[in-house]
Amino acid sequence: MSIPVALRPDYDAVRLRQLARRSKDAPQTRRLLALAVIYEGGSRTQAAEIGGVSLQTVRDWVLRFNAHGPDGLLDGKAPGQPSILSDAHRQRLSEMIESGPIPAVHGVVRWRLADLMQWLWEEYRIRISKQTLSRELRSLSFRKLSARPRHHARSDAAVAAFKKTSPRVWRRSRPTRPGRPIEIWFADEARIGQKNKITRRWAKRGTRPSAPRDLRTASAYIFGAICPAQGKAAGLVLPRCTTEAMSLHLAEISQAVAPGAHAVLLLDQAGWHVSRKLKVPPNITLVPLPAMAPELNPVENIWQFIRENWISNRIFTSYTDILDHCCAAWNKLIDQPWTIMSIGLREWAHQ
Repeated sequence: MSIPVALRPDYDAVRLRQLARRSKDAPQTRRLLALAVIYEGGSRTQAAEIGGVSLQTVRDWVLRFNAHGPDGLLDGKAPGQPSILSDAHRQRLSEMIESGPIPAVHGVVRWRLADLMQWLWEEYRIRISKQTLSRELRSLSFRKLSARPRHHARSDAAVAAFKKTSPRVWRRSRPTRPGRPIEIWFADEARIGQKNKITRRWAKRGTRPSAPRDLRTASAYIFGAICPAQGKAAGLVLPRCTTEAMSLHLAEISQAVAPGAHAVLLLDQAGWHVSRKLKVPPNITLVPLPAMAPELNPVENIWQFIRENWISNRIFTSYTDILDHCCAAWNKLIDQPWTIMSIGLREWAHQ
């Protein structure tokens, strides 16, 4: 008769039962309780009955427990089939995606899975399915995202300099010297009209969903401003973009600024933003963003959120209908300060 393998002496039945109560893994709990019976002097047959397994399996549990403790009783993840791509392949693939395709060389302006599959075959003679390549890219933290617009003549140096120096400059500005708290605001305008946008929607694979589309030209403008740090916003819906309209918007922002605070309002260099006829309230300082750099203004992302969730895929019957929907959408945004904070906070502005 073979001699049973002894359990390690640094555990006992009481401790194993305590571990079983705290465990969130059902198989591990069952195995701990089975081994606790052995610590209490029970037979291996009794332990096998509690675990619902054979004596050989109980012996395997004992060996795993002796070698690795309670963690040895957890089910290990099956290794599965080894990956087709090596770490070197993944690194090269990441570099290709980050740099983007060269149209004259690769013949495409954006990478598709089919293009990357072809590149892997031509470069390394690796055949890989679309599903496997998609999983590999997701494991490398790549996702298929919508690109934001970037002006072709943007100066990267000017943008970097603005991010680095502007926060210190506006904190030392004259209106804030007496120690008044500062609120960082961003402002922009969006045209909403009957020529509306059609957005993506969920649909069954192989189908192409439809959405209403209008070609009429009535429109209005949302003048919107957000204070991401406070999660608040101020906006107006007006018929056109003019200096007078911007003056009204500044008055609305001025009322939203906290008493005793001073607002630093970042906005682009549109004509009605820099006009000498603009009436700027005393509790607001205008700070123009660098030219051709709309990505510095998070209100651009606010417009995208509003269009995709509340404005697009609609038919506006009249100008009044446009005003009603614009006001309703902006009021919904105001009621969601967490959305304003999530979309609008920028580390370079609020550091």
